[in-house]
Amino acid sequence: MCFSATASFVAGGALAVAGVATLAQTKNKKQIPVASMPLLFAAQQGVEGIVWSSFGVPALHTVATYAYTIIANVVWPIVTPLALLAIERDVHRKNMLRALSVIGTALGMYLLYGIMVHPVLSYIVNCSIGYTYYYPYPYPTLALYVLVTCGSCLVSSHRLMNIFGIVLLVSFIIAAWFYIQTFFSVWCFFSAILSGIVYVHVRSK
Repeated sequence: MCFSATASFVAGGALAVAGVATLAQTKNKKQIPVASMPLLFAAQQGVEGIVWSSFGVPALHTVATYAYTIIANVVWPIVTPLALLAIERDVHRKNMLRALSVIGTALGMYLLYGIMVHPVLSYIVNCSIGYTYYYPYPYPTLALYVLVTCGSCLVSSHRLMNIFGIVLLVSFIIAAWFYIQTFFSVWCFFSAILSGIVYVHVRSK
């Protein structure tokens, strides 16, 4: 989360509670990946709280920066289409989600390689945290990221996950337009808010 370490830790704690409550609503194993999303958001916000708190502690700061970057850039494009594939029943939509899962996994591995071979830095910009890391072809890469995260939600036959995808895409545009230097930090804040939709979805099934 942007804004402060306190905000990140508070958000992480609240999301952890929401994540446990969401998992408690699951009625079968196929729902578990989607129901776990709020807990992943919680972990991400908690890690960014450590990034905030560790400026001046180089070793811890580096570990936290890399951990946050891996969650944001590697874990989400892999997990999102796979989680939605697990709950999908429509055959044609399952095939589309399988294709998106392959793309998401390949993208995640590509971004992980870039993170591992090039330095990743974090810094404060206007009360938010910006992250600097290198990978070639940034715009096509970003487009694929949006495709596998937002697109997977829009492909789903579950209406609440469609709404999740639409709001996620809108938040993506807002974050990119107003907070380009701190894009992933701010977008992940918006994304975390959407955990409530996941809770309602799981509870309604």
